[in-house]
Amino acid sequence: MKSIVVYCGSSPGTNPIYKEVARELGEKFAKKNIRLIYGGGNLGLMGTVADAVLTNGGQVTGVIPNFLAALEVAHQTLTELHFVETMHERKFKMVQFARGVIALPGGYGTMDELFEILAWRQLKLYDGPIGVLNVNGFYDLMLQQLDRMVDDGFLKAENRELLIVSDSIDELLMKIEGYWAQTF
Repeated sequence: MKSIVVYCGSSPGTNPIYKEVARELGEKFAKKNIRLIYGGGNLGLMGTVADAVLTNGGQVTGVIPNFLAALEVAHQTLTELHFVETMHERKFKMVQFARGVIALPGGYGTMDELFEILAWRQLKLYDGPIGVLNVNGFYDLMLQQLDRMVDDGFLKAENRELLIVSDSIDELLMKIEGYWAQTF
């Protein structure tokens, strides 16, 4: 497990726990020599997790569309920063670099990325583990909606199980590592 994509907000959110968990995740990535792959921004939880990895001697690869970089939101001190033209290219390139995905709290962009990678996994276009760090119960209502989708026949139970969920960083990383141990 050398690299993991993290999807998260370009805002820090209103509860300080979100920023604290993003910082803690970055510290653990650095300690475990896991390269962070993320959207390349310097704002919000994105900037927090990247800064924490870098501050603790870790490696960070960012992927950012040129139009966002032009708005001066690109992080300037990453290990690597790749520029792409579109958001679609960004999402594709990020998962090409990674062996797993973790979603922290975020807004539309985070949800878009999370559900697209879940759809790719369901269609066998992506084969890595996908997890959500359910900080402060942030994803509780979404998880209820996924269960409703199964109950109402729109989502197969085995596809619902593609999403790994934990409110603990250590447990989530252990489950992601366990995925690869079972696969090979």
